[in-house]
Amino acid sequence: MSAGNGRLIAVASGKGGVGKTWLSITLAQALAQRGLRVLLADADFGLANVDVQLGLHPSIDLMNVLTGRASFKGAVLHHAEGGFDVLPGRSGGTAMANLPAEAIEHVGLLMRSAANAWDVVVLDLGAGLAAGNRHLAAVADTLLVVTTDEPTSLTDAYAVLKLHGRDRPDGDARLVVNQARDEAAGRRTAAALQHACRTFLRRNLPVAGILRRDERVPDAIRKQAPLLLRYPNSMAAMDATALARAL
Repeated sequence: MSAGNGRLIAVASGKGGVGKTWLSITLAQALAQRGLRVLLADADFGLANVDVQLGLHPSIDLMNVLTGRASFKGAVLHHAEGGFDVLPGRSGGTAMANLPAEAIEHVGLLMRSAANAWDVVVLDLGAGLAAGNRHLAAVADTLLVVTTDEPTSLTDAYAVLKLHGRDRPDGDARLVVNQARDEAAGRRTAAALQHACRTFLRRNLPVAGILRRDERVPDAIRKQAPLLLRYPNSMAAMDATALARAL
């Protein structure tokens, strides 16, 4: 990929608690380690927490950009240890949680424009089926839907894929199974969702990656340190690196 031809990758989930934001951060770092210029943008409207997981304390965020109080590049921070850039979101604000359609479309345009300045833009979406999530998922070049083996997570991931198929019939949506007991268990989880998509949505669902459950992940999150820095040889780190390579 070259400047002006960047790729926009949205990371979504049907429900919270599946490790979506952690995956977005780890994927951004893994892509950066491959020599790409990466921007991680927090588009979890109202419940943004990329900055928290990275131990950042931004004074400017996406809301400042939307209100015209800051430029896009003026709001971007560089995470030197991880080797990637971060556009922070804002947490706990009703304005971000209730963005009108025009503002959501503006965010989509900003992210598409950002792909002209970075090789890859990783867009961490909020969990669920809100209008903002749907719009940004449809704008992205690739949508990664994160699930675990929990029945509620699978059901909600299916709902995300169903709506994405309506919004972007020709879209590139792929599955990421997180917190799998092992590779085989992750493949079984993926197969169940793939079967549902083929049967009811008439849609093939490629598997982008399977990340095994690893006790080092919650420790890295507590320490506010990217996994590939703190535990570069852990199972989850190796799986995230494989995901970046596959993408």
